[in-house]
Amino acid sequence: MEKSKEPIRLRKRQLKTGNTSLYLDIYIDGRRTYEYLNLYLIPEKTRKDKEKNKETLNLADAIRAKRVVELQNGRWGFDAAYKLDTNFLAYYRMLCEKRHENPGSLGNWGNWWSALKHLERYCSESTTFRDVTPAFVQGFKDYLDKTARVRDKRKKAVTTEDQKPLSSASKVSYFNKLRACINQAFEDGIIPHNPLRGIEGFKVEERERVYLTLEEVKAMAAAECKYPILRRAFLFSCLTGLRKSDIEKMKWKEVRQQGEFTRIVFKQKKTGGQEYIDINPQAVVFMGERGDPEAHVFPNFSYSSYYLMELKRWAVRAGITKDITFHSGHHTFAVLMLGLGADIYTVQKLLGHKEIHTTQIYANIMDKKKQEAAMLIPQILPTIDIGGEDKKDK
Repeated sequence: MEKSKEPIRLRKRQLKTGNTSLYLDIYIDGRRTYEYLNLYLIPEKTRKDKEKNKETLNLADAIRAKRVVELQNGRWGFDAAYKLDTNFLAYYRMLCEKRHENPGSLGNWGNWWSALKHLERYCSESTTFRDVTPAFVQGFKDYLDKTARVRDKRKKAVTTEDQKPLSSASKVSYFNKLRACINQAFEDGIIPHNPLRGIEGFKVEERERVYLTLEEVKAMAAAECKYPILRRAFLFSCLTGLRKSDIEKMKWKEVRQQGEFTRIVFKQKKTGGQEYIDINPQAVVFMGERGDPEAHVFPNFSYSSYYLMELKRWAVRAGITKDITFHSGHHTFAVLMLGLGADIYTVQKLLGHKEIHTTQIYANIMDKKKQEAAMLIPQILPTIDIGGEDKKDK
């Protein structure tokens, strides 16, 4: 009798480093996928190396056996233990509401809601988790990459011509929300195996962060700006790191005096988290005269395309050719703080970053600036050949 082919096999791949990567080769219903286990065999130079490799192989085989059980449970009559008929969009909306009810997740809730709008366009209301297959997941990724459109906020009309493709950041964010939903469904026992295996997400593209140097900030402060409220708000952002959205909604009741310092206690619009920052006297000047507690610190300031165009003209009048936006003030503050000696963890708190790797981007900018500065040192030694002999003496 011919032995049936195993649907899940443990395989090895030799790496350039000399190590061997272990992965699962999964072949189901005519479709091949791979699951990389992040387990590696090392060159066996000692007895200890052999023992370590044996333990690694046993762990990899245990994972393979678990995947086989998951596959069998899903295919051969054990679906009753799972809830594959659960409505997919209803489940996703439930996860959205959970985040909306959690004050600490309000900022992230907006991204979940935006991703839901695209899921509603991609699949039908009758979609269940039986339909959430690897092909479904890959299809949504392709939809985000090639089909999905979003309104161009710079244009007033809402027509097909006034829409634009998703940004790289939006593609990453929305696909990650689907991943989080499916992973939660797997944890909740709704699906017997995870259809995400073998499907890579979007790669995060590093965006250029346009910022101003200290001298350029001084030049902006000295140059003429058509709109005084824009001048105050942008220079305030450069000195505090506050985002446009937080400056727009800031009220005087959030501004408190703490001894020598002026403290702003506010709920960050992007993350929904409660934050506070102590600002220096120069920034306080740009806030103007204190008003009623419920009054806005920057009254009637609502950033628009008019302000964006004037910001760019203002920069030109200051002798600056960089393509800045209002968010450049946020970037400027981060780079200035690191350049003036603040440690990265302090800057992380000042910027309201939840993850240190976000702040690390600015530290990388500073490293590059240091490298560029090192290359400015002029040649002060005679040209030396490889042997260390002065070529002038030859």
